[in-house]
Amino acid sequence: MNRNDVDMNHINAELERLETEGIRPDLADLDRWSTAGVVAQIAADDATVAPAVADEAPRIAAAVDAITERMRAGGRLIYVGAGTPGRLAVVDASECVPTFGIDPGMVLAVVAGGSDAVTTAVEGAEDDVVAAAADLRAVGVSAGDAVVGITASGRTPYVLAAMAAASEAGAVTIGVSNNRRTQLSERVDIAIEVVTGPEVIAGSTRMKAGTAQKLVLNTLSTATMIRLGKTHGNLMVDVRATNVKLRARALRIVVAATGVDDNTATAALDRAGGHAKSAITALLAGKEPS
Repeated sequence: MNRNDVDMNHINAELERLETEGIRPDLADLDRWSTAGVVAQIAADDATVAPAVADEAPRIAAAVDAITERMRAGGRLIYVGAGTPGRLAVVDASECVPTFGIDPGMVLAVVAGGSDAVTTAVEGAEDDVVAAAADLRAVGVSAGDAVVGITASGRTPYVLAAMAAASEAGAVTIGVSNNRRTQLSERVDIAIEVVTGPEVIAGSTRMKAGTAQKLVLNTLSTATMIRLGKTHGNLMVDVRATNVKLRARALRIVVAATGVDDNTATAALDRAGGHAKSAITALLAGKEPS
């Protein structure tokens, strides 16, 4: 038996212990089910995800407080992932800019395999521990940052190596995984373990596990932006009206926040360059937008 065989045996043993890799006997004949039956089963499984995320609310809240503390002092929120988690990280990071009016560099995603891996599978990227450390250094990770590693298994080598580099730099580290007592959880400051169990398609963690990750990332970024004052109540007042839909949304936000009529709100938005918060502040203070 060569070394590669030994390594593969060890890896297989690790994977067999993971709930996300479980094979469900009750679905052994899934390929012979009706379309309606398959859809109903997937929906039933998906319905278990939100409660699993809710179970981790205390850890998620602790992570939000840690991220907020760093960002309030000028630090960044940095996501790290490979495959599906990396792609979900890109989505969340990119959407923070138009939603909350932040600079693009405040929330960013580091993905195994680089930008090519967002749309195409990059073979071997998730095992490249050397690239992981280099990628964290390339974005200048520091003690002022909060770094969130995302991996369903909790053992992805790229993510573990990236988190080690983040810890070495002094950043606060947060782990998001979908199994209990993972390697990732043992190596981070705050561990979020959303246990979603075996997938409908065994091992396809883009399903329930990916849905859970999306919910957690949405919550982390949204709650952090609320704590940073990027909303007025539940209104996204830092949105910039850069297209027709967003101009209409900004108008509704200004009207809701100030109680003025549409014409007054439109005029205030025009003077504020489409920035809802500036228009609201000016209307409430009776001043011209600055």
